[in-house]
Amino acid sequence: MPLSFCGNDNASAYSVDDGVLDNGCFVDALNLVPHVFLLFITFPILFIGWGSQSSKVQIHHNTWLHFPGHNMRWILTFTLLFVHVCETAEGIVSDGYMKSRHLHLFLPAFMGFIAATTSVVYYHNIETSNFPKLLLALFIYWVLAFITKTIKLVKYYEHNVGVQHLRFCITAMLVILYGLLMAVEINVIRVRRYVFFANPQKVKPPEDLQDLGVRFLQPFVNLLSKATYWWMNPLIIGAHKRPIDLKKIGKLPIAMRALTNYIRLKDAYEEQRKMVADQTDKSPSIWRSMYRAFGRPILLSSTFRYLADLLGFAGPLCIYCILLRLDDRKSPQISEQKNVTILYFVSSHELLENTSVLAVLLFLALILQRTFLQASYYVTIETGINLRGALLAMIYNKMLRLSTSNMSMGDMTLGQINNLVAIETNQLMWFLFLCPNLWAMPVQIIMGVVLLHYLLGFSALIGACVIVLLAPIQYFIATKLADAQKSTLDYSTDRLKKTNEILKGIKLLKLYAWENIFCSSVEETRVKELTSLKTFALYTSLSIFMNAAIPIAAVLATFVTHAYTSTTELSPAVAFASLALFHILVTPLFLLSTVVRFAVKAIVSVQKLGEFLLSDEIGDDSWRNGETSVSLESCKKHPGAHTKAINRKQPLRYQLDSFEQPSRRQPRPTETEDIAVKVNNGFFSWGSNMATLSDINMHIPTGQLTMIVGQVGCGKSSLLLAMLGEMQTIGGKVHWSKLPECELIHEGNSSCHAPEPSFEAMQSKNRNSVAYAAQKSWLLNATVEENITFGNPFNKQRYKAVIDTCSLQPDIDLLPFGDQTEIGERGINLSGGQRQRICVARALYQNTNIVFLDDPFSALDIHLSDHLMQEGILKFLQDDKRTVVLVTHKLQYLIHADWIIAMKDGTLLREGTLKDIQNNDIELYKHWKTLMNRQDQELEKDTDVADSQTALERKNLRRALYSREAKSQIDDEDEEEEEEEDDEDTMSMMTSRRSKIPWRVCWKYLTSGGFVLLFMMIFSKLLKHSVIVAIDYWLATWTSSAQNSSMSANSSVNSTLTDTAPFDLSYYTIGFSILCSSGIVLCLIASLTVEWMGLSAARNLHHNLLNKIILAPIRFFDITPLGQILNRFSADTNIIDQHIPPTLESLTRSTLLCLSAIGVIAFVTPFFLIAMLPLGIAFYFIQKYFRVASKDLQDLDDSTQLPLLCHFSETAEGLTTIRAFRHETRFKQRMLELIDTNNVAYLFLSAANRWLEVRTDYLGAVIVLTAAVTSICTSENGLQSGLVGLGLTYALTLTNYLNWVVRSLADLEVQMGAVKKVNGFLSTESENYEGDLSQVPEDWPQQGEIKIQDLSVRYDSVLKPVLKHVNAYINPGQKVGICGRTGSGKSSLSLAFFRMVDMFEGKIIIDGIDISKLPLPTLRSRLSIILQDPVLFSGSIRFNLDPERTCTDDRLWEALEIAQLKNMVKSLPGGLDAVVTEGGENFSVGQRQLFCLARAFVRKSSILIMDEATASIDMATENILQKVVMTAFADRTVVTIAHRVHTILTADQVIVMKRGNILEYDKPQTLLAHEDSVFASFVRADM
Repeated sequence: MPLSFCGNDNASAYSVDDGVLDNGCFVDALNLVPHVFLLFITFPILFIGWGSQSSKVQIHHNTWLHFPGHNMRWILTFTLLFVHVCETAEGIVSDGYMKSRHLHLFLPAFMGFIAATTSVVYYHNIETSNFPKLLLALFIYWVLAFITKTIKLVKYYEHNVGVQHLRFCITAMLVILYGLLMAVEINVIRVRRYVFFANPQKVKPPEDLQDLGVRFLQPFVNLLSKATYWWMNPLIIGAHKRPIDLKKIGKLPIAMRALTNYIRLKDAYEEQRKMVADQTDKSPSIWRSMYRAFGRPILLSSTFRYLADLLGFAGPLCIYCILLRLDDRKSPQISEQKNVTILYFVSSHELLENTSVLAVLLFLALILQRTFLQASYYVTIETGINLRGALLAMIYNKMLRLSTSNMSMGDMTLGQINNLVAIETNQLMWFLFLCPNLWAMPVQIIMGVVLLHYLLGFSALIGACVIVLLAPIQYFIATKLADAQKSTLDYSTDRLKKTNEILKGIKLLKLYAWENIFCSSVEETRVKELTSLKTFALYTSLSIFMNAAIPIAAVLATFVTHAYTSTTELSPAVAFASLALFHILVTPLFLLSTVVRFAVKAIVSVQKLGEFLLSDEIGDDSWRNGETSVSLESCKKHPGAHTKAINRKQPLRYQLDSFEQPSRRQPRPTETEDIAVKVNNGFFSWGSNMATLSDINMHIPTGQLTMIVGQVGCGKSSLLLAMLGEMQTIGGKVHWSKLPECELIHEGNSSCHAPEPSFEAMQSKNRNSVAYAAQKSWLLNATVEENITFGNPFNKQRYKAVIDTCSLQPDIDLLPFGDQTEIGERGINLSGGQRQRICVARALYQNTNIVFLDDPFSALDIHLSDHLMQEGILKFLQDDKRTVVLVTHKLQYLIHADWIIAMKDGTLLREGTLKDIQNNDIELYKHWKTLMNRQDQELEKDTDVADSQTALERKNLRRALYSREAKSQIDDEDEEEEEEEDDEDTMSMMTSRRSKIPWRVCWKYLTSGGFVLLFMMIFSKLLKHSVIVAIDYWLATWTSSAQNSSMSANSSVNSTLTDTAPFDLSYYTIGFSILCSSGIVLCLIASLTVEWMGLSAARNLHHNLLNKIILAPIRFFDITPLGQILNRFSADTNIIDQHIPPTLESLTRSTLLCLSAIGVIAFVTPFFLIAMLPLGIAFYFIQKYFRVASKDLQDLDDSTQLPLLCHFSETAEGLTTIRAFRHETRFKQRMLELIDTNNVAYLFLSAANRWLEVRTDYLGAVIVLTAAVTSICTSENGLQSGLVGLGLTYALTLTNYLNWVVRSLADLEVQMGAVKKVNGFLSTESENYEGDLSQVPEDWPQQGEIKIQDLSVRYDSVLKPVLKHVNAYINPGQKVGICGRTGSGKSSLSLAFFRMVDMFEGKIIIDGIDISKLPLPTLRSRLSIILQDPVLFSGSIRFNLDPERTCTDDRLWEALEIAQLKNMVKSLPGGLDAVVTEGGENFSVGQRQLFCLARAFVRKSSILIMDEATASIDMATENILQKVVMTAFADRTVVTIAHRVHTILTADQVIVMKRGNILEYDKPQTLLAHEDSVFASFVRADM
């Protein structure tokens, strides 16, 4: 057929006799002119423009959209493109009715499409490079296009082509669109004045885009990039080369920062508060304030959601129409081609009857639907994140103002606050995510049911009823699931507690051979936990099963009913359209139960939040700084400060303070300068109306040392807090004086009335803040230096002085990174004394006039206390003329006090100088004297204890760190080796390693579940999916044959045809029912096997892990941090228990669904496979890039969440300190930064998920298009329409599951990390528990004779030996003392008796048996040891003395009597069964040590080893111990490792060790006789 523009079947087409414009073909040609003009003008400009990008304004994002009407233009252009597609389709379909080709019908439309696309590309480039003058070309184009289209429309009207013709409507639409676009262009000229005006308008990019730190561009990019997340490409693809870190994701745009949202929510909440201010019974509504602040985006999101849901129904409807058309083609009455000579105008009905048009429509509808859906998701997620940020800021702000009594009286516990932060805010965020579903779902369900009714009539309602009736069961299962999870959590907490105890006391357990007893107790709890996990798994699999089975059941009910009740046969069109509709219906019903559950939780959360926001606040302490605590609003007044300061070293606080400082109150005439604080008639309470402190009249002199003394619990600390305004004032007043300004200026300036003190001077002694060291030390999760400077500028000299006065240097030297080491909850654990000294150092370092120290000596030994008193308080603080208030129990320091306040039972007993009290209150003075004497005596006793205590603290720290270092060294070596291997091709290695899926770990996991279950799982899954495909295939053949029989019935009315087999309905319905039922059963089996396999894997992994760890050598625990081991038992086990099975299920299900869909389509139309190749490659790259980026972003989200939660709990613990220091603003600032960091990570993570989903959805849409087009083409060659329907239905479901495959894969990859870590521990070597029992007598060792022959010992085969060739002989029953400096190998020798260390040379022979030949449990259970640190386990006293339950009560009482504990235990409730709390915290250290002694005595072994057992107890207890050893252990061999030499002066033999060798070995008397012996020098030093 020859091509010609106007067609060659009609000669008059080219004549212009009636006038040029009356020739339709000429008018169409005229319409081509504007399009060609645009293409000619823009292409050169685009190429030149792309060549030279340098002309851009210097801003770092080329995303600056600043022409007015920007979004309007994009929307209009997209509409224009759609109308052009319709115009082209209409032209092509009309052309099909003609004899010859008429190009003029569709060529102009096609060119218009290209021109519109060019216009938007051209516009985008001009806008980003900011060349408004070039927009003139577009303006001219719109004008020309508008004119030519109007001419066409007018001519149609003249020729009586009206609204009833489709082409007229399309032309009218185009005229309107071109007119609107012209208007937009005129508006740009009007506003920006870039042409026709003398002075064009200058514009500046928004602040966010000027800030190079903002990398989240979603709010700033154009609509296309917004919809497809195109701006994310560099980030996601770049993740392949190097991991995404916090620097890469930058910071949040201003509109999304926590501060902005906090102010929005706060204003809304305050408004609500004002509204209910006069009604006492009503509280301000948080729901309403949330709606006020964040309602608009939720409405926007809901609109998107409605659009998406309505477009979702296009799928089934298009399938219906396509199949109807295909059936009509096959039916005998085929409409003959109309060969029309004159122009043919298609009606809209005829256009929609064309199957190819329908296929394209289906494609466009899918693309639009998916775009709207993702947009809706994104908007809700962004709003949810904003809401969470605002709520967290509100909670934090409220927390800083909570009254202390609330915290201490338990109205608001730390746990509750942590729950608010960690759980309730997240619940609300999740509720907001699911919110649009609440009102979108009912609409979706109603629409679906209406359409089904239209297709199937009455029987559709039966299917809908099945779905609706089964929905409550879903809800029931969901609630059960939540309960099961709760009980699992309780058991796992219990199990963790036990595991933690085992790990803390592992050394003792090994030495006593008790590992198995404790191990089995953990296993018991684990069994309970697994039982509850079984319930959890059962309900999970039921929920999955319901999800898969409901649609099958509904379809079964509907089609069988329809077959027997309806008069018409079931046609493929109806069957597959309704099948697709059922698939749409199930999703909202499945989600409904989740949404309802979240709504209920959200209501509860809001209630809790409301209560918290209305709880008591601290009193208004305007007497201290003239205004209540600094609020965040200040940032509003000065937005500049906020954005610039966010990433600087110096926190925003200084800028804030400059406009936050209230005007200072003038001192009253009555207040003289020498009084700092004064209390008049003070009555203070802790929240109840009972006054804790009553009738307080006192003052604190300026610049002097005031001491507050009194018995425990008489209100000393309360007095300090009352002065700080932390208590509720019932009556009276607290006055804080202000210094006259001249005193603030350094002594150099003499004149008192200096006009304005310099800023420096004001800063040097910040009047408003009080340096306060609380009794319970409080540390930040920060470095030691940050804990001490506490936000003040670092001053090296001052810092050094403070460290020295608190004698922190030796402790700092021990830390791995000196004073840059992280301490606090998450860092290294310090002892009480070390923590307290850091808190005191913080108070000393601050530049405040007033320092409050609350019993700073309580955890310090005598030397440190003296040093701190002399150097710190008397010298450092007094030289500075600072006012010091010191609460203390150490009366010997009273002589240094300038002013003394004595308290008793919450009232003031006395105040005055020591002389006043000596003269006026002789009783009190005498009482103090006797107490002082007693303290002095204790002092003499204590000095050596004290020395040792600090030394011990340091030693413990050193041990903990040494073992860590060793571990990290080993790790480093490993890493170095790995690095060396990797260096050759690091980049490519890195890339491939990060995108590889850990198959080996997956296989490990799957096989640990057992091969039988694994086989069952795979088999049942494959079978289930085969059956599901079979069901649909059956439906296809059923409907096709039904249709054929009805067709043949129609055609064979006249002729009697015998060759068509009669259509057997019951055969098809019975087959369908059987298949459906088996499908339902298989769904259940498949979901159960996955969960069961997951459970058995979890059971085996935990069991192996526990046994490996319990039997690991002690060295393993020295070099592996406790936290790391615990993590394997907590977080990783939790992931393996609860998270991997559902992820695995989801992954296998979605993968198999996708594969079966592709298989079905390929079966229907094999040509489809050709198109699959490029699509498959695209999909491969999308998932590859996404998985890597998603993993990084997931890690970032997790790692930024922890500091945020820690900051909250930290603040809650240190409220009084923060408020005393007046550092609220700094902490708020830190909190805002932490929230923003976490939010930006979360936003990027959700944007990455949207990026993936948009791409997989578009791929899915392309698959639907190709499937539709190929099957329409093949159906002309006689393919059954039923099979076409099958292919299309499957193609539609494919779009839903593609992204699930990738996301489950990414999740599984992250979760397999847990299995990998657990497996890493499973490869540790166990101790050698084997040995020969045959030659060991029952009562070995009887005598207790020990021979040590040429013994060399090391901790690990890679380390140097700690004992070298040691020889010794100990007679039965001898008492031997071993001494030597730290690190001389004393403890190593004691461990060698138990084979806890590697004895690589020599041997130890006890009672004639070489211990290396014995099984470890036998050896260890026959010896006894008392360790340096007393270890008790939670349980009863009986359990602690004899966990094996082998002894009688008499024996236990006897042991307690020997250890002098009998009376104490008798007085406890329950006697031997009295409770011991975790770690034995309910007993003092001395008592714990005595329990350990009793424990050693219960085990009647003839050898006892005491490892520095007296290091942590006082003199009295030590004397008891010595006596016991002498009497009760008279006939046993006792080896004592001594810390203090005088404890072994009474021993029979003394061994002095040095560097792993024995230096001296003799009787103590003999050694003392030698003046120059090492032992003698030790004794002299110890005296």
